[in-house]
Amino acid sequence: MSHYQQRATRKELCGWLELPRSVSYYKPRNGKPGAKASQVTMTLDGVLVPNEDVVLRIKQLIDTEFNAFGYEYATHELKKEYMINKKKVYRLMSVNGLLLNKMIRPAGKREFVQFRRIEASKPLEYLCWDIKYVWVHGERRNYYLLCILDVYTRKIIDWMFQGNIRQLDLINLLRRVNHSYQLQGVILRNDNGSQFISHKVRNFLKNSEVKQEFTHVATPEENSYIEAFHSILEREVIERNEFASYYETKETIQRFITHYNQSRLHRSIGFITPQQKWEKAMVCDKTILEKVSN
Repeated sequence: MSHYQQRATRKELCGWLELPRSVSYYKPRNGKPGAKASQVTMTLDGVLVPNEDVVLRIKQLIDTEFNAFGYEYATHELKKEYMINKKKVYRLMSVNGLLLNKMIRPAGKREFVQFRRIEASKPLEYLCWDIKYVWVHGERRNYYLLCILDVYTRKIIDWMFQGNIRQLDLINLLRRVNHSYQLQGVILRNDNGSQFISHKVRNFLKNSEVKQEFTHVATPEENSYIEAFHSILEREVIERNEFASYYETKETIQRFITHYNQSRLHRSIGFITPQQKWEKAMVCDKTILEKVSN
């Protein structure tokens, strides 16, 4: 229409095209339709700060070797400083590219689990353990990682990483755990791997007064807590690295387990770390014992 405005008026041009004159004043805008998103965020003190400051804070939160901060975890931490909801945090992280790239037949009777989900009420009531393969690219082979997890706190209380794991290795690991934590009366859940069903391991647990539970065949959901930890390890460590050697892999896993226990927030236990959950429970147990003794 602008091309012909020198030859005719706007009213005449709109009349020829049978369009209302208001249409001729429309100018297209770049960007998404609708109201523009807020460019500032309010702190808990009532001060408005630019969103760039919030993005910088998010970058500080996720700037760790084993970053696992999705937008919900970031929101949980940011609410300690800002009046902000998870939708805004998601938008800021999305725009700035900060979102996460989302059998052996044994002899002898075994006691299988009765309840699929474990309900633990205190530390060292229920433990679970399992073995995970870890591929070491530089050596073109798998190594074996065995972790023991406390169900109530989600804490990894001990682990081993070796080229192979035999029955004696499991017994030595259990001896080490029993030395650090009294295992008498503990319930230990595992799958039906050859090491777990061996008579030597089962007899050692029986003599230590540890009740061993076996999951049913092809039901990993019955050992979901340790499987969930393995999923976290796969996503946050193994998929992000090509390990050159056994020693590099073991050192990285050691750092991650320390990070997992001491620093990584766990949503299912109230956005605290497994170590915090452990210490809080131990303080409660100590308080109860003192009241009983008095």
